[in-house]
Amino acid sequence: MGAEPPSHAEGTTGVVRRMIQVTASILARQRFLHDLRADQLDALAATASEVMFPAGQRIFAGGDRTGRCWLIESGYVTLDVQVPGESPEVVGTVGLGEVLGWPWLVLPYQGAFGAVCVTEVRAIEFNATAVRERCAADPELGYELTRRLFQVLAGRGRYTRAGLIATSAA
Repeated sequence: MGAEPPSHAEGTTGVVRRMIQVTASILARQRFLHDLRADQLDALAATASEVMFPAGQRIFAGGDRTGRCWLIESGYVTLDVQVPGESPEVVGTVGLGEVLGWPWLVLPYQGAFGAVCVTEVRAIEFNATAVRERCAADPELGYELTRRLFQVLAGRGRYTRAGLIATSAA
């Protein structure tokens, strides 16, 4: 599948990687992964580590290629988009139990939005190449993760649409 470029966070000194082993039982408590089979959780746990980001840390910028995705365990992250000639515009938030970063799933593994920590954030970080390899080996896992990610994206699309309508009405 090829090596992934480092994410913005990987090249930044603010990220703290904790030496706590991520296990299937830890993942089973995550809303996004609830009801996956034990062997699927084991496969994902092998790709994961726990990380912490300080408040104010930019995890990635719009247009960055990323080789990572995260499940937020605590804290909040804003999603933003860079408007030419202006400051980044906040278009959403991601918090407890939610997924951050989906571009790892689809070539060119590049997102349109950026992400900045509002508070200190503790998250489970997944190596995207390793997750894609597990999905290729277990198509049921790939289907489940894809289905769940599309549900997240649909919800964020509705949220963003509602925000744009409210802003234009003001």
